[in-house]
Amino acid sequence: MGALILGLIAPVLGILLSPLAIMALVAELLSRRFRANGIAYLIGWALALIVITGVSVAVFTAIDFSPRTDAPTWAAIVRLVIAVGLILAAVWVFRRGGRDLERMSTAETPREVADAAPQLPGWLQKVSEFTPARSLALGFGIFAINPVDASCAIIAGLDIAGAPVSFGAGAVVAVGFVALGIAPIAVPVCFVLARGDAAAPLLNRLRAWIGGHANVLNAALVLVIGAPQLQKAVSALIN
Repeated sequence: MGALILGLIAPVLGILLSPLAIMALVAELLSRRFRANGIAYLIGWALALIVITGVSVAVFTAIDFSPRTDAPTWAAIVRLVIAVGLILAAVWVFRRGGRDLERMSTAETPREVADAAPQLPGWLQKVSEFTPARSLALGFGIFAINPVDASCAIIAGLDIAGAPVSFGAGAVVAVGFVALGIAPIAVPVCFVLARGDAAAPLLNRLRAWIGGHANVLNAALVLVIGAPQLQKAVSALIN
């Protein structure tokens, strides 16, 4: 179980340090109905994390996994595809210079958020303000359609399904993974619920800092996540 937990550190970090998600959350928390919108965004994020992680565990368990010391070839191929994708994403993020994140750092409307996150659905650009329903959809979409966040949840599902641990132990690890993944959104929401309008200056400083530094940090983080998966995939295929 210890090896499983250690293996999940990288994907947990990938979710914890998701600059695009934090930027979108700050826009929600600075909106007119910031309390309701922040809670709705948190619910959407949590639902996406739970669904992708849970489905990944269920699918990988049903396909081929049982407690074993050697991983099946298809699992190595999945890791290889994810690793290559993440490494290419790291290069892409670094070369773009964080342009999307810079735009997100000043976003105040759904249209501006959608412009800075092109993977989001077009309907978001057609509304003039955030509502709880749209905020929930945004929270779900920011996680589910973001290749880094979704890949981290899929990696966690692959590791949990393939670990030689009991069902109960695997469930505990999965719950812990989800709880940690929810934390970076839950903490700012709880802070704003407690402080109200007084939290606005800190939120603006937070997104300004992320907007200025996130491209290098994000690229490095993606490499840290992708490199171990590449090593595991190559080792499994060679052996």
